[in-house]
Amino acid sequence: MSGSIRDGIPQQTGDAAPQVLVFGRLGVDLYPLQSGVGLEDVTSFGKYLGGSAANVSVAVARHGHRAALVSRVGDDPFGRYLHRELDQLGVETRFVAIDPTYPTPITFCEIAPPDHFPLYFYREPKAPDLNLSLDQLDVDAIRAADVVWFTLTGLSQEPSRAVHVAALEARGRAPHTVVDLDYRPMFWADPSEASRQAAIALEHATVAVGNREECEIAVGETEPERAADALLERGVELAIVKQGPDGVLAKTRDESVVVPPYPVDVVNGLGAGDAFGGALCHGLLEGWSLERTVRFANIAGSIVAGRLECSTAMPFSSEVEALLGGTLT
Repeated sequence: MSGSIRDGIPQQTGDAAPQVLVFGRLGVDLYPLQSGVGLEDVTSFGKYLGGSAANVSVAVARHGHRAALVSRVGDDPFGRYLHRELDQLGVETRFVAIDPTYPTPITFCEIAPPDHFPLYFYREPKAPDLNLSLDQLDVDAIRAADVVWFTLTGLSQEPSRAVHVAALEARGRAPHTVVDLDYRPMFWADPSEASRQAAIALEHATVAVGNREECEIAVGETEPERAADALLERGVELAIVKQGPDGVLAKTRDESVVVPPYPVDVVNGLGAGDAFGGALCHGLLEGWSLERTVRFANIAGSIVAGRLECSTAMPFSSEVEALLGGTLT
């Protein structure tokens, strides 16, 4: 990629800007093909594209939008596999670099429905997606994107942290800049550091999405209404608090809605939040009402929870719309 330098970030030229630019985790998910069995007894696995940001970018593409992922993979067969999968799933890969040092990460999970899905991350000594560099950034694309999606995990280590800050400063808190609070304790030396970085993330975001634990890390609140208000006080325009079986609270300064969960027989709860995120981006891009957007996103998440895989399970809009009609009043 070639171009000029602006704001300290190399400029890329020659490609149309994506509508949605997603920053973050990319790796290989290995899911047991035997349900309810511990990993020590599993005999076969399915291999899938994974990582929350990658899943969100796939979900966005499934809804018909131009999505691009900013990430890194290792210079290895798994990295080549991920590049190929992103391309086949409709996600632009021009900002997915090949890291010369670190191997592509792998994540295992156990599957014991309805609510036991522990994850085992193999990301040491560092995952390539936390080794981003400034030459992967395109200021024009960052500013032109209708949605920029980033995660708190991207601020957990350098140089990814500095690259995220540079990108967000170039973005200038333009709508819609979405932070997925995405707190995972294994990625942080101390929760207080995550809280400090969440404060920085919220300075740049117009939309914040998180569950109660993640809101506690970000703003010190777990009660949904107080958490949403605290997020709005940090300057975001839309706060979304996931409440598990109590549904989702979405709040702006002028409107508040609570949408109940959509019932489903859970096969694998992983990836449901990423489907929600991609569908949320779709609703924002379409200019829907807050209630329709959250109902659509809830159903998209439920569809994925009823399937084994994550990335390739992301629903198309028509699948969600077929179920959405019965939920609107």
